[in-house]
Amino acid sequence: MHPLDNVIWQALTTRQTGFAESFGEACRFLRDVTSLTSFSEPNDQGYKSLAALVGSKGTAALFLDDPFPGREGWSVVGGAPLVQMICENGDGGSAPRQDEPVEVSPLGIEHSPQMMELTALTKPGPFGCRTHELGTYLGIWRDGKLAAMAGERLKVAGHTEVSAVCTHPDHLGKGYAGLLMSEIMKGIRQRGEIPFLHSRADNARAIALYERLGFQIRKRGHYVVLRND
Repeated sequence: MHPLDNVIWQALTTRQTGFAESFGEACRFLRDVTSLTSFSEPNDQGYKSLAALVGSKGTAALFLDDPFPGREGWSVVGGAPLVQMICENGDGGSAPRQDEPVEVSPLGIEHSPQMMELTALTKPGPFGCRTHELGTYLGIWRDGKLAAMAGERLKVAGHTEVSAVCTHPDHLGKGYAGLLMSEIMKGIRQRGEIPFLHSRADNARAIALYERLGFQIRKRGHYVVLRND
């Protein structure tokens, strides 16, 4: 199996076991880290384990290769077609130049409220009050407010995911996302790893940026949030 296949499962059972909760053939991140969840296989045993893990009325955010076919006891809360992209040869060096000096700052626990506020507004994907613990997070501040951010999330053998790429609506079009992604990618490269990411398949603007930075679509899949009824 390629490290990026069933990537949430592989992250939780290899490099990120310290953030994992598991039951049988299912596992998930600690709930205040992120809602991402997975199982070894999308079969009867996988869903049975998942139900026990999340409990009655609990939810699970999954990456699936195929659209969720429907399964007794589960209802769809949300989701979208997904693309997984990988940057095997680039380092983000083609990020747009800035017209004005921009300072990129590390983000940590003391910035969690601002990160939560920005991700709640821009909705880059599941983000919790402890997501920043998964890796390096960088931000750009304007007038004392967090204007843009990006960081690292899933980590598997030889690969680290670029995630939570978001910009406040008041600061779109300034190249902040590309700049922050380039810095995150350089850090990943310095560790001898390959950057990858996930994006909604219909987010053409974001995908165009990722392609300029050297990412290519590796596979298509589906993001789905299920509730255990």
